[in-house]
Amino acid sequence: MVDALKKNGKISRKGPVVLVIMDGVGFGKYKEGDGVAAALTNNLNKLYKTSPWTKLKAHGLAVGLPSDDDMGNSEVGHNAMGCGRVFAQGAKLVASSIETKAMFQGNTWTKLIGNTKTKNSTLHFIGLLSDGNVHSNIENLKAMVLQAKADGVKKVRVHALLDGRDVGELSALEFFDPFAAFLKELSDESFDAMIASGGGRMVITMDRYNANWDMVKKGWETHVLGEGRSFSSAHEAINTLRAETGAIDQDLPPFVIAKDGKPVGTIEDGDSVILFNFRGDRALEITKAFEAENLTEFDRKRRPAVEYAGMMEYDGDLHLPAQYLVQPPAIDKTMAEYLCASSVKQFSISETQKFGHVTYFFNGNRSGKFDDKLEEYVEIPSDILPFEQRPWMKCAEIADRVIAEVEAGKWDFIKLNFPNGDMVGHTGNFEAVVCSMEAMDLQIGRIYQAVSKAGGVMVITADHGNADDMFEHAKNGDVKFKENGDPQSKTSHSLNPVPCIIVDSAYNGEYSKELNAGLGISSIPATCMNLMGYDAPEDYDKSIINLN
Repeated sequence: MVDALKKNGKISRKGPVVLVIMDGVGFGKYKEGDGVAAALTNNLNKLYKTSPWTKLKAHGLAVGLPSDDDMGNSEVGHNAMGCGRVFAQGAKLVASSIETKAMFQGNTWTKLIGNTKTKNSTLHFIGLLSDGNVHSNIENLKAMVLQAKADGVKKVRVHALLDGRDVGELSALEFFDPFAAFLKELSDESFDAMIASGGGRMVITMDRYNANWDMVKKGWETHVLGEGRSFSSAHEAINTLRAETGAIDQDLPPFVIAKDGKPVGTIEDGDSVILFNFRGDRALEITKAFEAENLTEFDRKRRPAVEYAGMMEYDGDLHLPAQYLVQPPAIDKTMAEYLCASSVKQFSISETQKFGHVTYFFNGNRSGKFDDKLEEYVEIPSDILPFEQRPWMKCAEIADRVIAEVEAGKWDFIKLNFPNGDMVGHTGNFEAVVCSMEAMDLQIGRIYQAVSKAGGVMVITADHGNADDMFEHAKNGDVKFKENGDPQSKTSHSLNPVPCIIVDSAYNGEYSKELNAGLGISSIPATCMNLMGYDAPEDYDKSIINLN
């Protein structure tokens, strides 16, 4: 429980404070490939000219990641924007736990290894095979495989998902080939390790927010049952499927590795399974598939009795999974909790793809509301098809509802997430990204008119960059090109700063229009609290505005 916020006695607005999160929209470092700058965004351009704004840090240390070489992501970004402080996040916690050996001395690791040794069974690892450090890190997996061998495990199978989203779109073999060689070198008469299955992360296993359970079904059939097209190696599978489909890594079909006509790594009774992804949103559904007694989303055909664990606890309220290797950050005293304690009425909305970000992640990885009487959550169902085919996504529907709520005058604080910049940015389709930015800009213009008419304040920001960096660049800044002469697409997040625009039509000198510079997105909560007429908690990061 937290105490109610104190009034600052300086700002009072008739309308609500509306926080607009443009997911994946930053300031590009390069002109070439900056889908945000290339788009015709008359509304945002006008607001930059007429309203105070600044740039915020949204990656690395500013959001709790190990170093400033680490890209920000939607999970840690919304954590920071929701709690007003910086907590050590998944990548940093896992790296520390492995470095100190705390993971390998913990009860969960000991239990899963003991199960495998006692039953002479297989230890399986499922997860994203790259060094993107957003959902996973291949170095963590290598450390666990090495430790498993040292601990006496005799058989390891890796079910490896292709990334192409947090790393280069066609970089899979840069990870798969050396990793396969690593496993082969480790293998000997007493230790047998190999890749057993795989597929693109946007095709199998890693669905989120119940958007497309068919992805999880395909993952289950591939990893657990060993059903699907078989190949002699991951290298052969990736090359063959790329040639046949023309797909980039994240969209590659599933595959099974087989020897003598049989899958090399089905998951059987008595085995141990570790999901080595540390980020929660795309880990919950496959976790449910392993743990739920009665699964209604698809027919598992066979549910092996295994010891299952996640890298982290992916949902602290539902306690999923039941077993995990590393304790997640304990994020407390979030903005939403403070606002509820202060009787502030709050409305949160996005479409399915980012609904959990303005609710679960924004609330410190907490499911449910702090106060049913003061909060309302609305989810607009996302399209289930490639985002480059509908780059406008559901931004118009989100804007429709936000405008209706602003006009109704019920809420003191409204927050919304436009997923376009991130979800379309991940497709690597530059033209679609430009379209998505223009569609979003139209809706921002509509919301601006409604908020201004209501006498409210609009705070426009983002959780990280993506759409601002759509081409791969060499170290000298030159664009990299494919053999056909097209620019090489970049599908990962960027290290670029993000905007924060304060749009306050009722401004009357209550604060300086000279905004504080050099801050991170964890300063958003204190800023919103100030604009609602409250002092922020003393331990919150500094507000972007200075009250006069």
